[in-house]
Amino acid sequence: MDQTDIVVIGAGVVGLAVARALALQGREVLVIEKETAIGQGVSSRNSEVIHAGLQYPPGSLKARLSVRGKALLYAYCPERGVDFRQCGKLVVATDPSQHAALLQMQAQATANGAPTDWLSASQAMAMEPQLHCTGALHSPSTGIIDSHGLMLALQGDLENAGGMVALGTQVLSVQLQADGARHVVTAQSGAEGDLTQLQAQAVINAASLHACALARRFDGLAAEHIPREYFAKGSYYSLAGRSPFSRLIYPAPQDAWLGVHLTLDLGGQSKFGPDLQWLDIPSAEHIDYAVDPARAEQFYAAVRQYWPALPDGALQPSYSGVRPKIYGPGMKAPDFRIDGPAVHGMPGLVNLFGIESPGLTSSMAIGEYVADMLSIK
Repeated sequence: MDQTDIVVIGAGVVGLAVARALALQGREVLVIEKETAIGQGVSSRNSEVIHAGLQYPPGSLKARLSVRGKALLYAYCPERGVDFRQCGKLVVATDPSQHAALLQMQAQATANGAPTDWLSASQAMAMEPQLHCTGALHSPSTGIIDSHGLMLALQGDLENAGGMVALGTQVLSVQLQADGARHVVTAQSGAEGDLTQLQAQAVINAASLHACALARRFDGLAAEHIPREYFAKGSYYSLAGRSPFSRLIYPAPQDAWLGVHLTLDLGGQSKFGPDLQWLDIPSAEHIDYAVDPARAEQFYAAVRQYWPALPDGALQPSYSGVRPKIYGPGMKAPDFRIDGPAVHGMPGLVNLFGIESPGLTSSMAIGEYVADMLSIK
């Protein structure tokens, strides 16, 4: 039976960043991905925003890893020629009753080490003349990134360090060994390919939407250590014509949802979203990514709160993504779960659960975090 030091399951941006970090430590790393290309899941269906770390509870993994990850990305992208732009963001109040929420966000951002400036309505609208607001937070360190370019760079670093990516291969099960022996990974190439087994000293579950279901197939992992998964769909609409804004525009926060925001792509086009639609499906395999044109009416109403001049008929259905949540409607949003041996007692196993936003921003910092967790003392 073949052996390797580490198997990483999932070749999205987080899986690749983790694999890269481990390979740069000199570990022998194999990434196993069931799709035939990297980054075909959550990593290809998001806003491509580099988040500043404004809205996450101080001291949380989301706060710490997004701020660290942002710094790593801004250093890494110029080195590797990954396209990005530090365009900044305005989080806007459209009613004075929302100012308290923005001030609370500013306090959190300060605690997290993310710079912000409070702007009056006139100051904000001087920066963005099409904007309507009663006040705003300016986040100068927010940006946008070519997420696929980032993943290609991470894959290149991984392979240059001796790591490998096995595409079109699905992990069916993992036989965990509590005594420190190598775990046995069983995988299948293609829909009806031959089964192969591989021994690995460590296994990283970075399967995103599939992480919880996959963990249930880890023989030796107690069920109490596996959260229930929930699926929350977010649809995006693109704007016909030139963007009226040069920065990202977010409405004041509502609970755990950031509202329908305006983001930019690197070509300067605007898109709006995501909205929030909880899916009642048994597994990720049942996701329908089609964008319902009828949902546009909700977008018009939401966007016109801060951009009253949005023309009728200007929004076109674009794409959707699904957030890999580990909490349901009405529940308090939890932190990232990066469960290592200290949590479940299984040597060499790390499960990444609930890695939704700011997962892209945090990806390289998550790589550092996991690599440190598994470092040989």
